[in-house]
Amino acid sequence: MSERLTAWVDGEPAATIPLDDRGLQYGDGLFETCVIRNGRVRFLDAHLTRLANGCARLGIACDGDAVRADLARAAEAAPARALLKLIVTRGSGPRRGYAPQGAGCRRIVQQVDAGATPDAAGVTLGLARLRLSATPALAGLKHLNRLENVLAAAEIEVPEFDVLLLDEDGNWVGGTMCNLFLVTRGVLATPRVDRCGVAGVMRGIVLREAKSLGLQCEERWLRAADLERADEVFVTNARIGVVPVTRVGEHSFDMRNVALHLRNRIEALDA
Repeated sequence: MSERLTAWVDGEPAATIPLDDRGLQYGDGLFETCVIRNGRVRFLDAHLTRLANGCARLGIACDGDAVRADLARAAEAAPARALLKLIVTRGSGPRRGYAPQGAGCRRIVQQVDAGATPDAAGVTLGLARLRLSATPALAGLKHLNRLENVLAAAEIEVPEFDVLLLDEDGNWVGGTMCNLFLVTRGVLATPRVDRCGVAGVMRGIVLREAKSLGLQCEERWLRAADLERADEVFVTNARIGVVPVTRVGEHSFDMRNVALHLRNRIEALDA
């Protein structure tokens, strides 16, 4: 179990936030989960770019330089192997209610133990009964409204690492905590995230590195038949990197070449 170690609010050591914080009241905010390596945040620029884009879409006025300083301070204080969870909320508004006018921004950084990560042998995935609803206005964002993920995660059974989710139209979206990739005849495909789902930082890095290796990459709707035809399946997130999938429900996958190549390549990046 991850253990809470240290937290900062708006750059100051703290263990509480105001009860009227809009992130608590309404899920009005965003978060990033960052890996620490040698006192630095891995892929910091990618995390900050996604955060800035999300804040722009939600209309949250967040000081990017202050966030960078918060993360640098927390990373220096972290153990050699740790995670930082960065939460940006719209802060405390001047009045009750959903309307965001007059609210500001609150920055929360929480340091937690990294915990165990899956090895290159791969993981198994289940299939969730819950279907994700289409919310194009929030699609791709790592926002604080994660109740669908909470309900789906309750369906995970031992020894499954996660469960895969479909949207209401029967398209694969990803797991509760990871993005999904299929490799079929040398083509790498991942679900689109413009109707629901999260555009993960590691997802973007995988697409970038795969293209640099000359792999054909596609972001498209993926159906059950696409998964059944796949030669190779893997999942990604910032914490675990790239992890091969050996089984999804009743379907087994033996090939891991692309996943392992990308896993090793990304692990070796000095970022």
